[in-house]
Amino acid sequence: MISYAVTDPATGQRLTEYSAATDAEIADAIESAHRAYTGWGRTTELAERAGFARRAAQLFTEDKDELAQIIHREMGKPLEQSVAEVEFSADIITTFAERAEEWLADEPLTVADGLRTFVRTQPLGVILGIMPWNYPYYQVARFAIPNLILGNTVILKHAEQCPESSAVIARIFHEAGFPEDAFINLYASHEQISTIIADPRVQGVSLTGSERAGSIVGAQAGQHLKRCVLELGGSDPFLVLDTADVDFAVEQAVGMRLENTGQACNGTKRIIVMDKHYDEFAEKFTAAIREASYENGDFGPLSSEQATRRLTEQVEAAVREGAELVVGNNEPEGNVYTPGVLTGITPDMEVASQELFGPVAQLYRVSSDDEAIEIANGVPYGLGSIIICDDRERAERVGDQLECGMVFIGSAELEGPDVPFGGVKRSGFGREMGRLGMESFANKKIYRFAG
Repeated sequence: MISYAVTDPATGQRLTEYSAATDAEIADAIESAHRAYTGWGRTTELAERAGFARRAAQLFTEDKDELAQIIHREMGKPLEQSVAEVEFSADIITTFAERAEEWLADEPLTVADGLRTFVRTQPLGVILGIMPWNYPYYQVARFAIPNLILGNTVILKHAEQCPESSAVIARIFHEAGFPEDAFINLYASHEQISTIIADPRVQGVSLTGSERAGSIVGAQAGQHLKRCVLELGGSDPFLVLDTADVDFAVEQAVGMRLENTGQACNGTKRIIVMDKHYDEFAEKFTAAIREASYENGDFGPLSSEQATRRLTEQVEAAVREGAELVVGNNEPEGNVYTPGVLTGITPDMEVASQELFGPVAQLYRVSSDDEAIEIANGVPYGLGSIIICDDRERAERVGDQLECGMVFIGSAELEGPDVPFGGVKRSGFGREMGRLGMESFANKKIYRFAG
């Protein structure tokens, strides 16, 4: 039986438990969401729905300290980072509200016969969101808000360890003006997810999570011919090709590896450094990782005992294969895992193609752009990438050859509330955020007029 509960990963203390949804509640939720779509979703004006979103963003900002404390308890995110997540979520919601009219405007088409033709973006219906624990507010904001503004209705199945944050999101959305039946938070089981996807009133499903979960949900969506967006794992490369400021490159790489205690799908996991910079970079990077402090909030506990056990086993296996753990001891205290750096990794090692979901970096030395590209592409994932290179044309040429969905050049800090997000390969498909995210679950309806 699935269990929704808050267990503080720092202490292991089980704080609160929540009852799982019954089959009757699942059936009621689907019917209610469908009824809300055919009524509220089709009859309200875009400006009204966008206004509700603006109010939701205000409530996120007003309650940010309370909201930050909730996810700090649920999954161990350091408080400063928790507050930042709430603030970024509010920015995302505001951006969708402010840009909705522009992004959803009719798009005229130039056609050979000269007849008036345009594309009108309209909602599809009920959309299921299966959301992860690592960014409890951000993930829901970027999925749910564009759908609600569009006129879709949303059923949320959040991670089992995030029952408080999912409940408070629902409270905020309802207080902001979205009807209770337009956004429904369900503590559903995996079997009940299958029931929801199969229901003909449900038109799509968005999942952010593991490869395993993505393959199951993707197969179910395909079986029932449902629209699907999958944002899965990542082992993003950070390429240092040529720079006059190695200190900046180190600062960026450290920040991206320790962000959310290394538990970000698009966090830097493999750092690939050109030979001319490698010694200086490696010395400064390993020193900075060694100095990272749990007490100062540079990182927090891993999210669960299972996450800690998995990372520990992966690092242990890497060392057995011949990699060297030059920083860290691979000996967690509870779920507090000391950040580490692995070197000496070769392509035949299992760790070379794995995602390390925690504060352990892989460090590679290369002697050419081609070698850097080969290592960067040598994983089954293809989410994001970062290239540090003073020659932007060279960086762009390298970026063109990377098998990924996003390339950030010159800095790691290039995410934005209106910038699309998503990957290729086993990192999934589809896009969230920005205009592309608003169109993920839309009917792009073609209008044609006789002359």
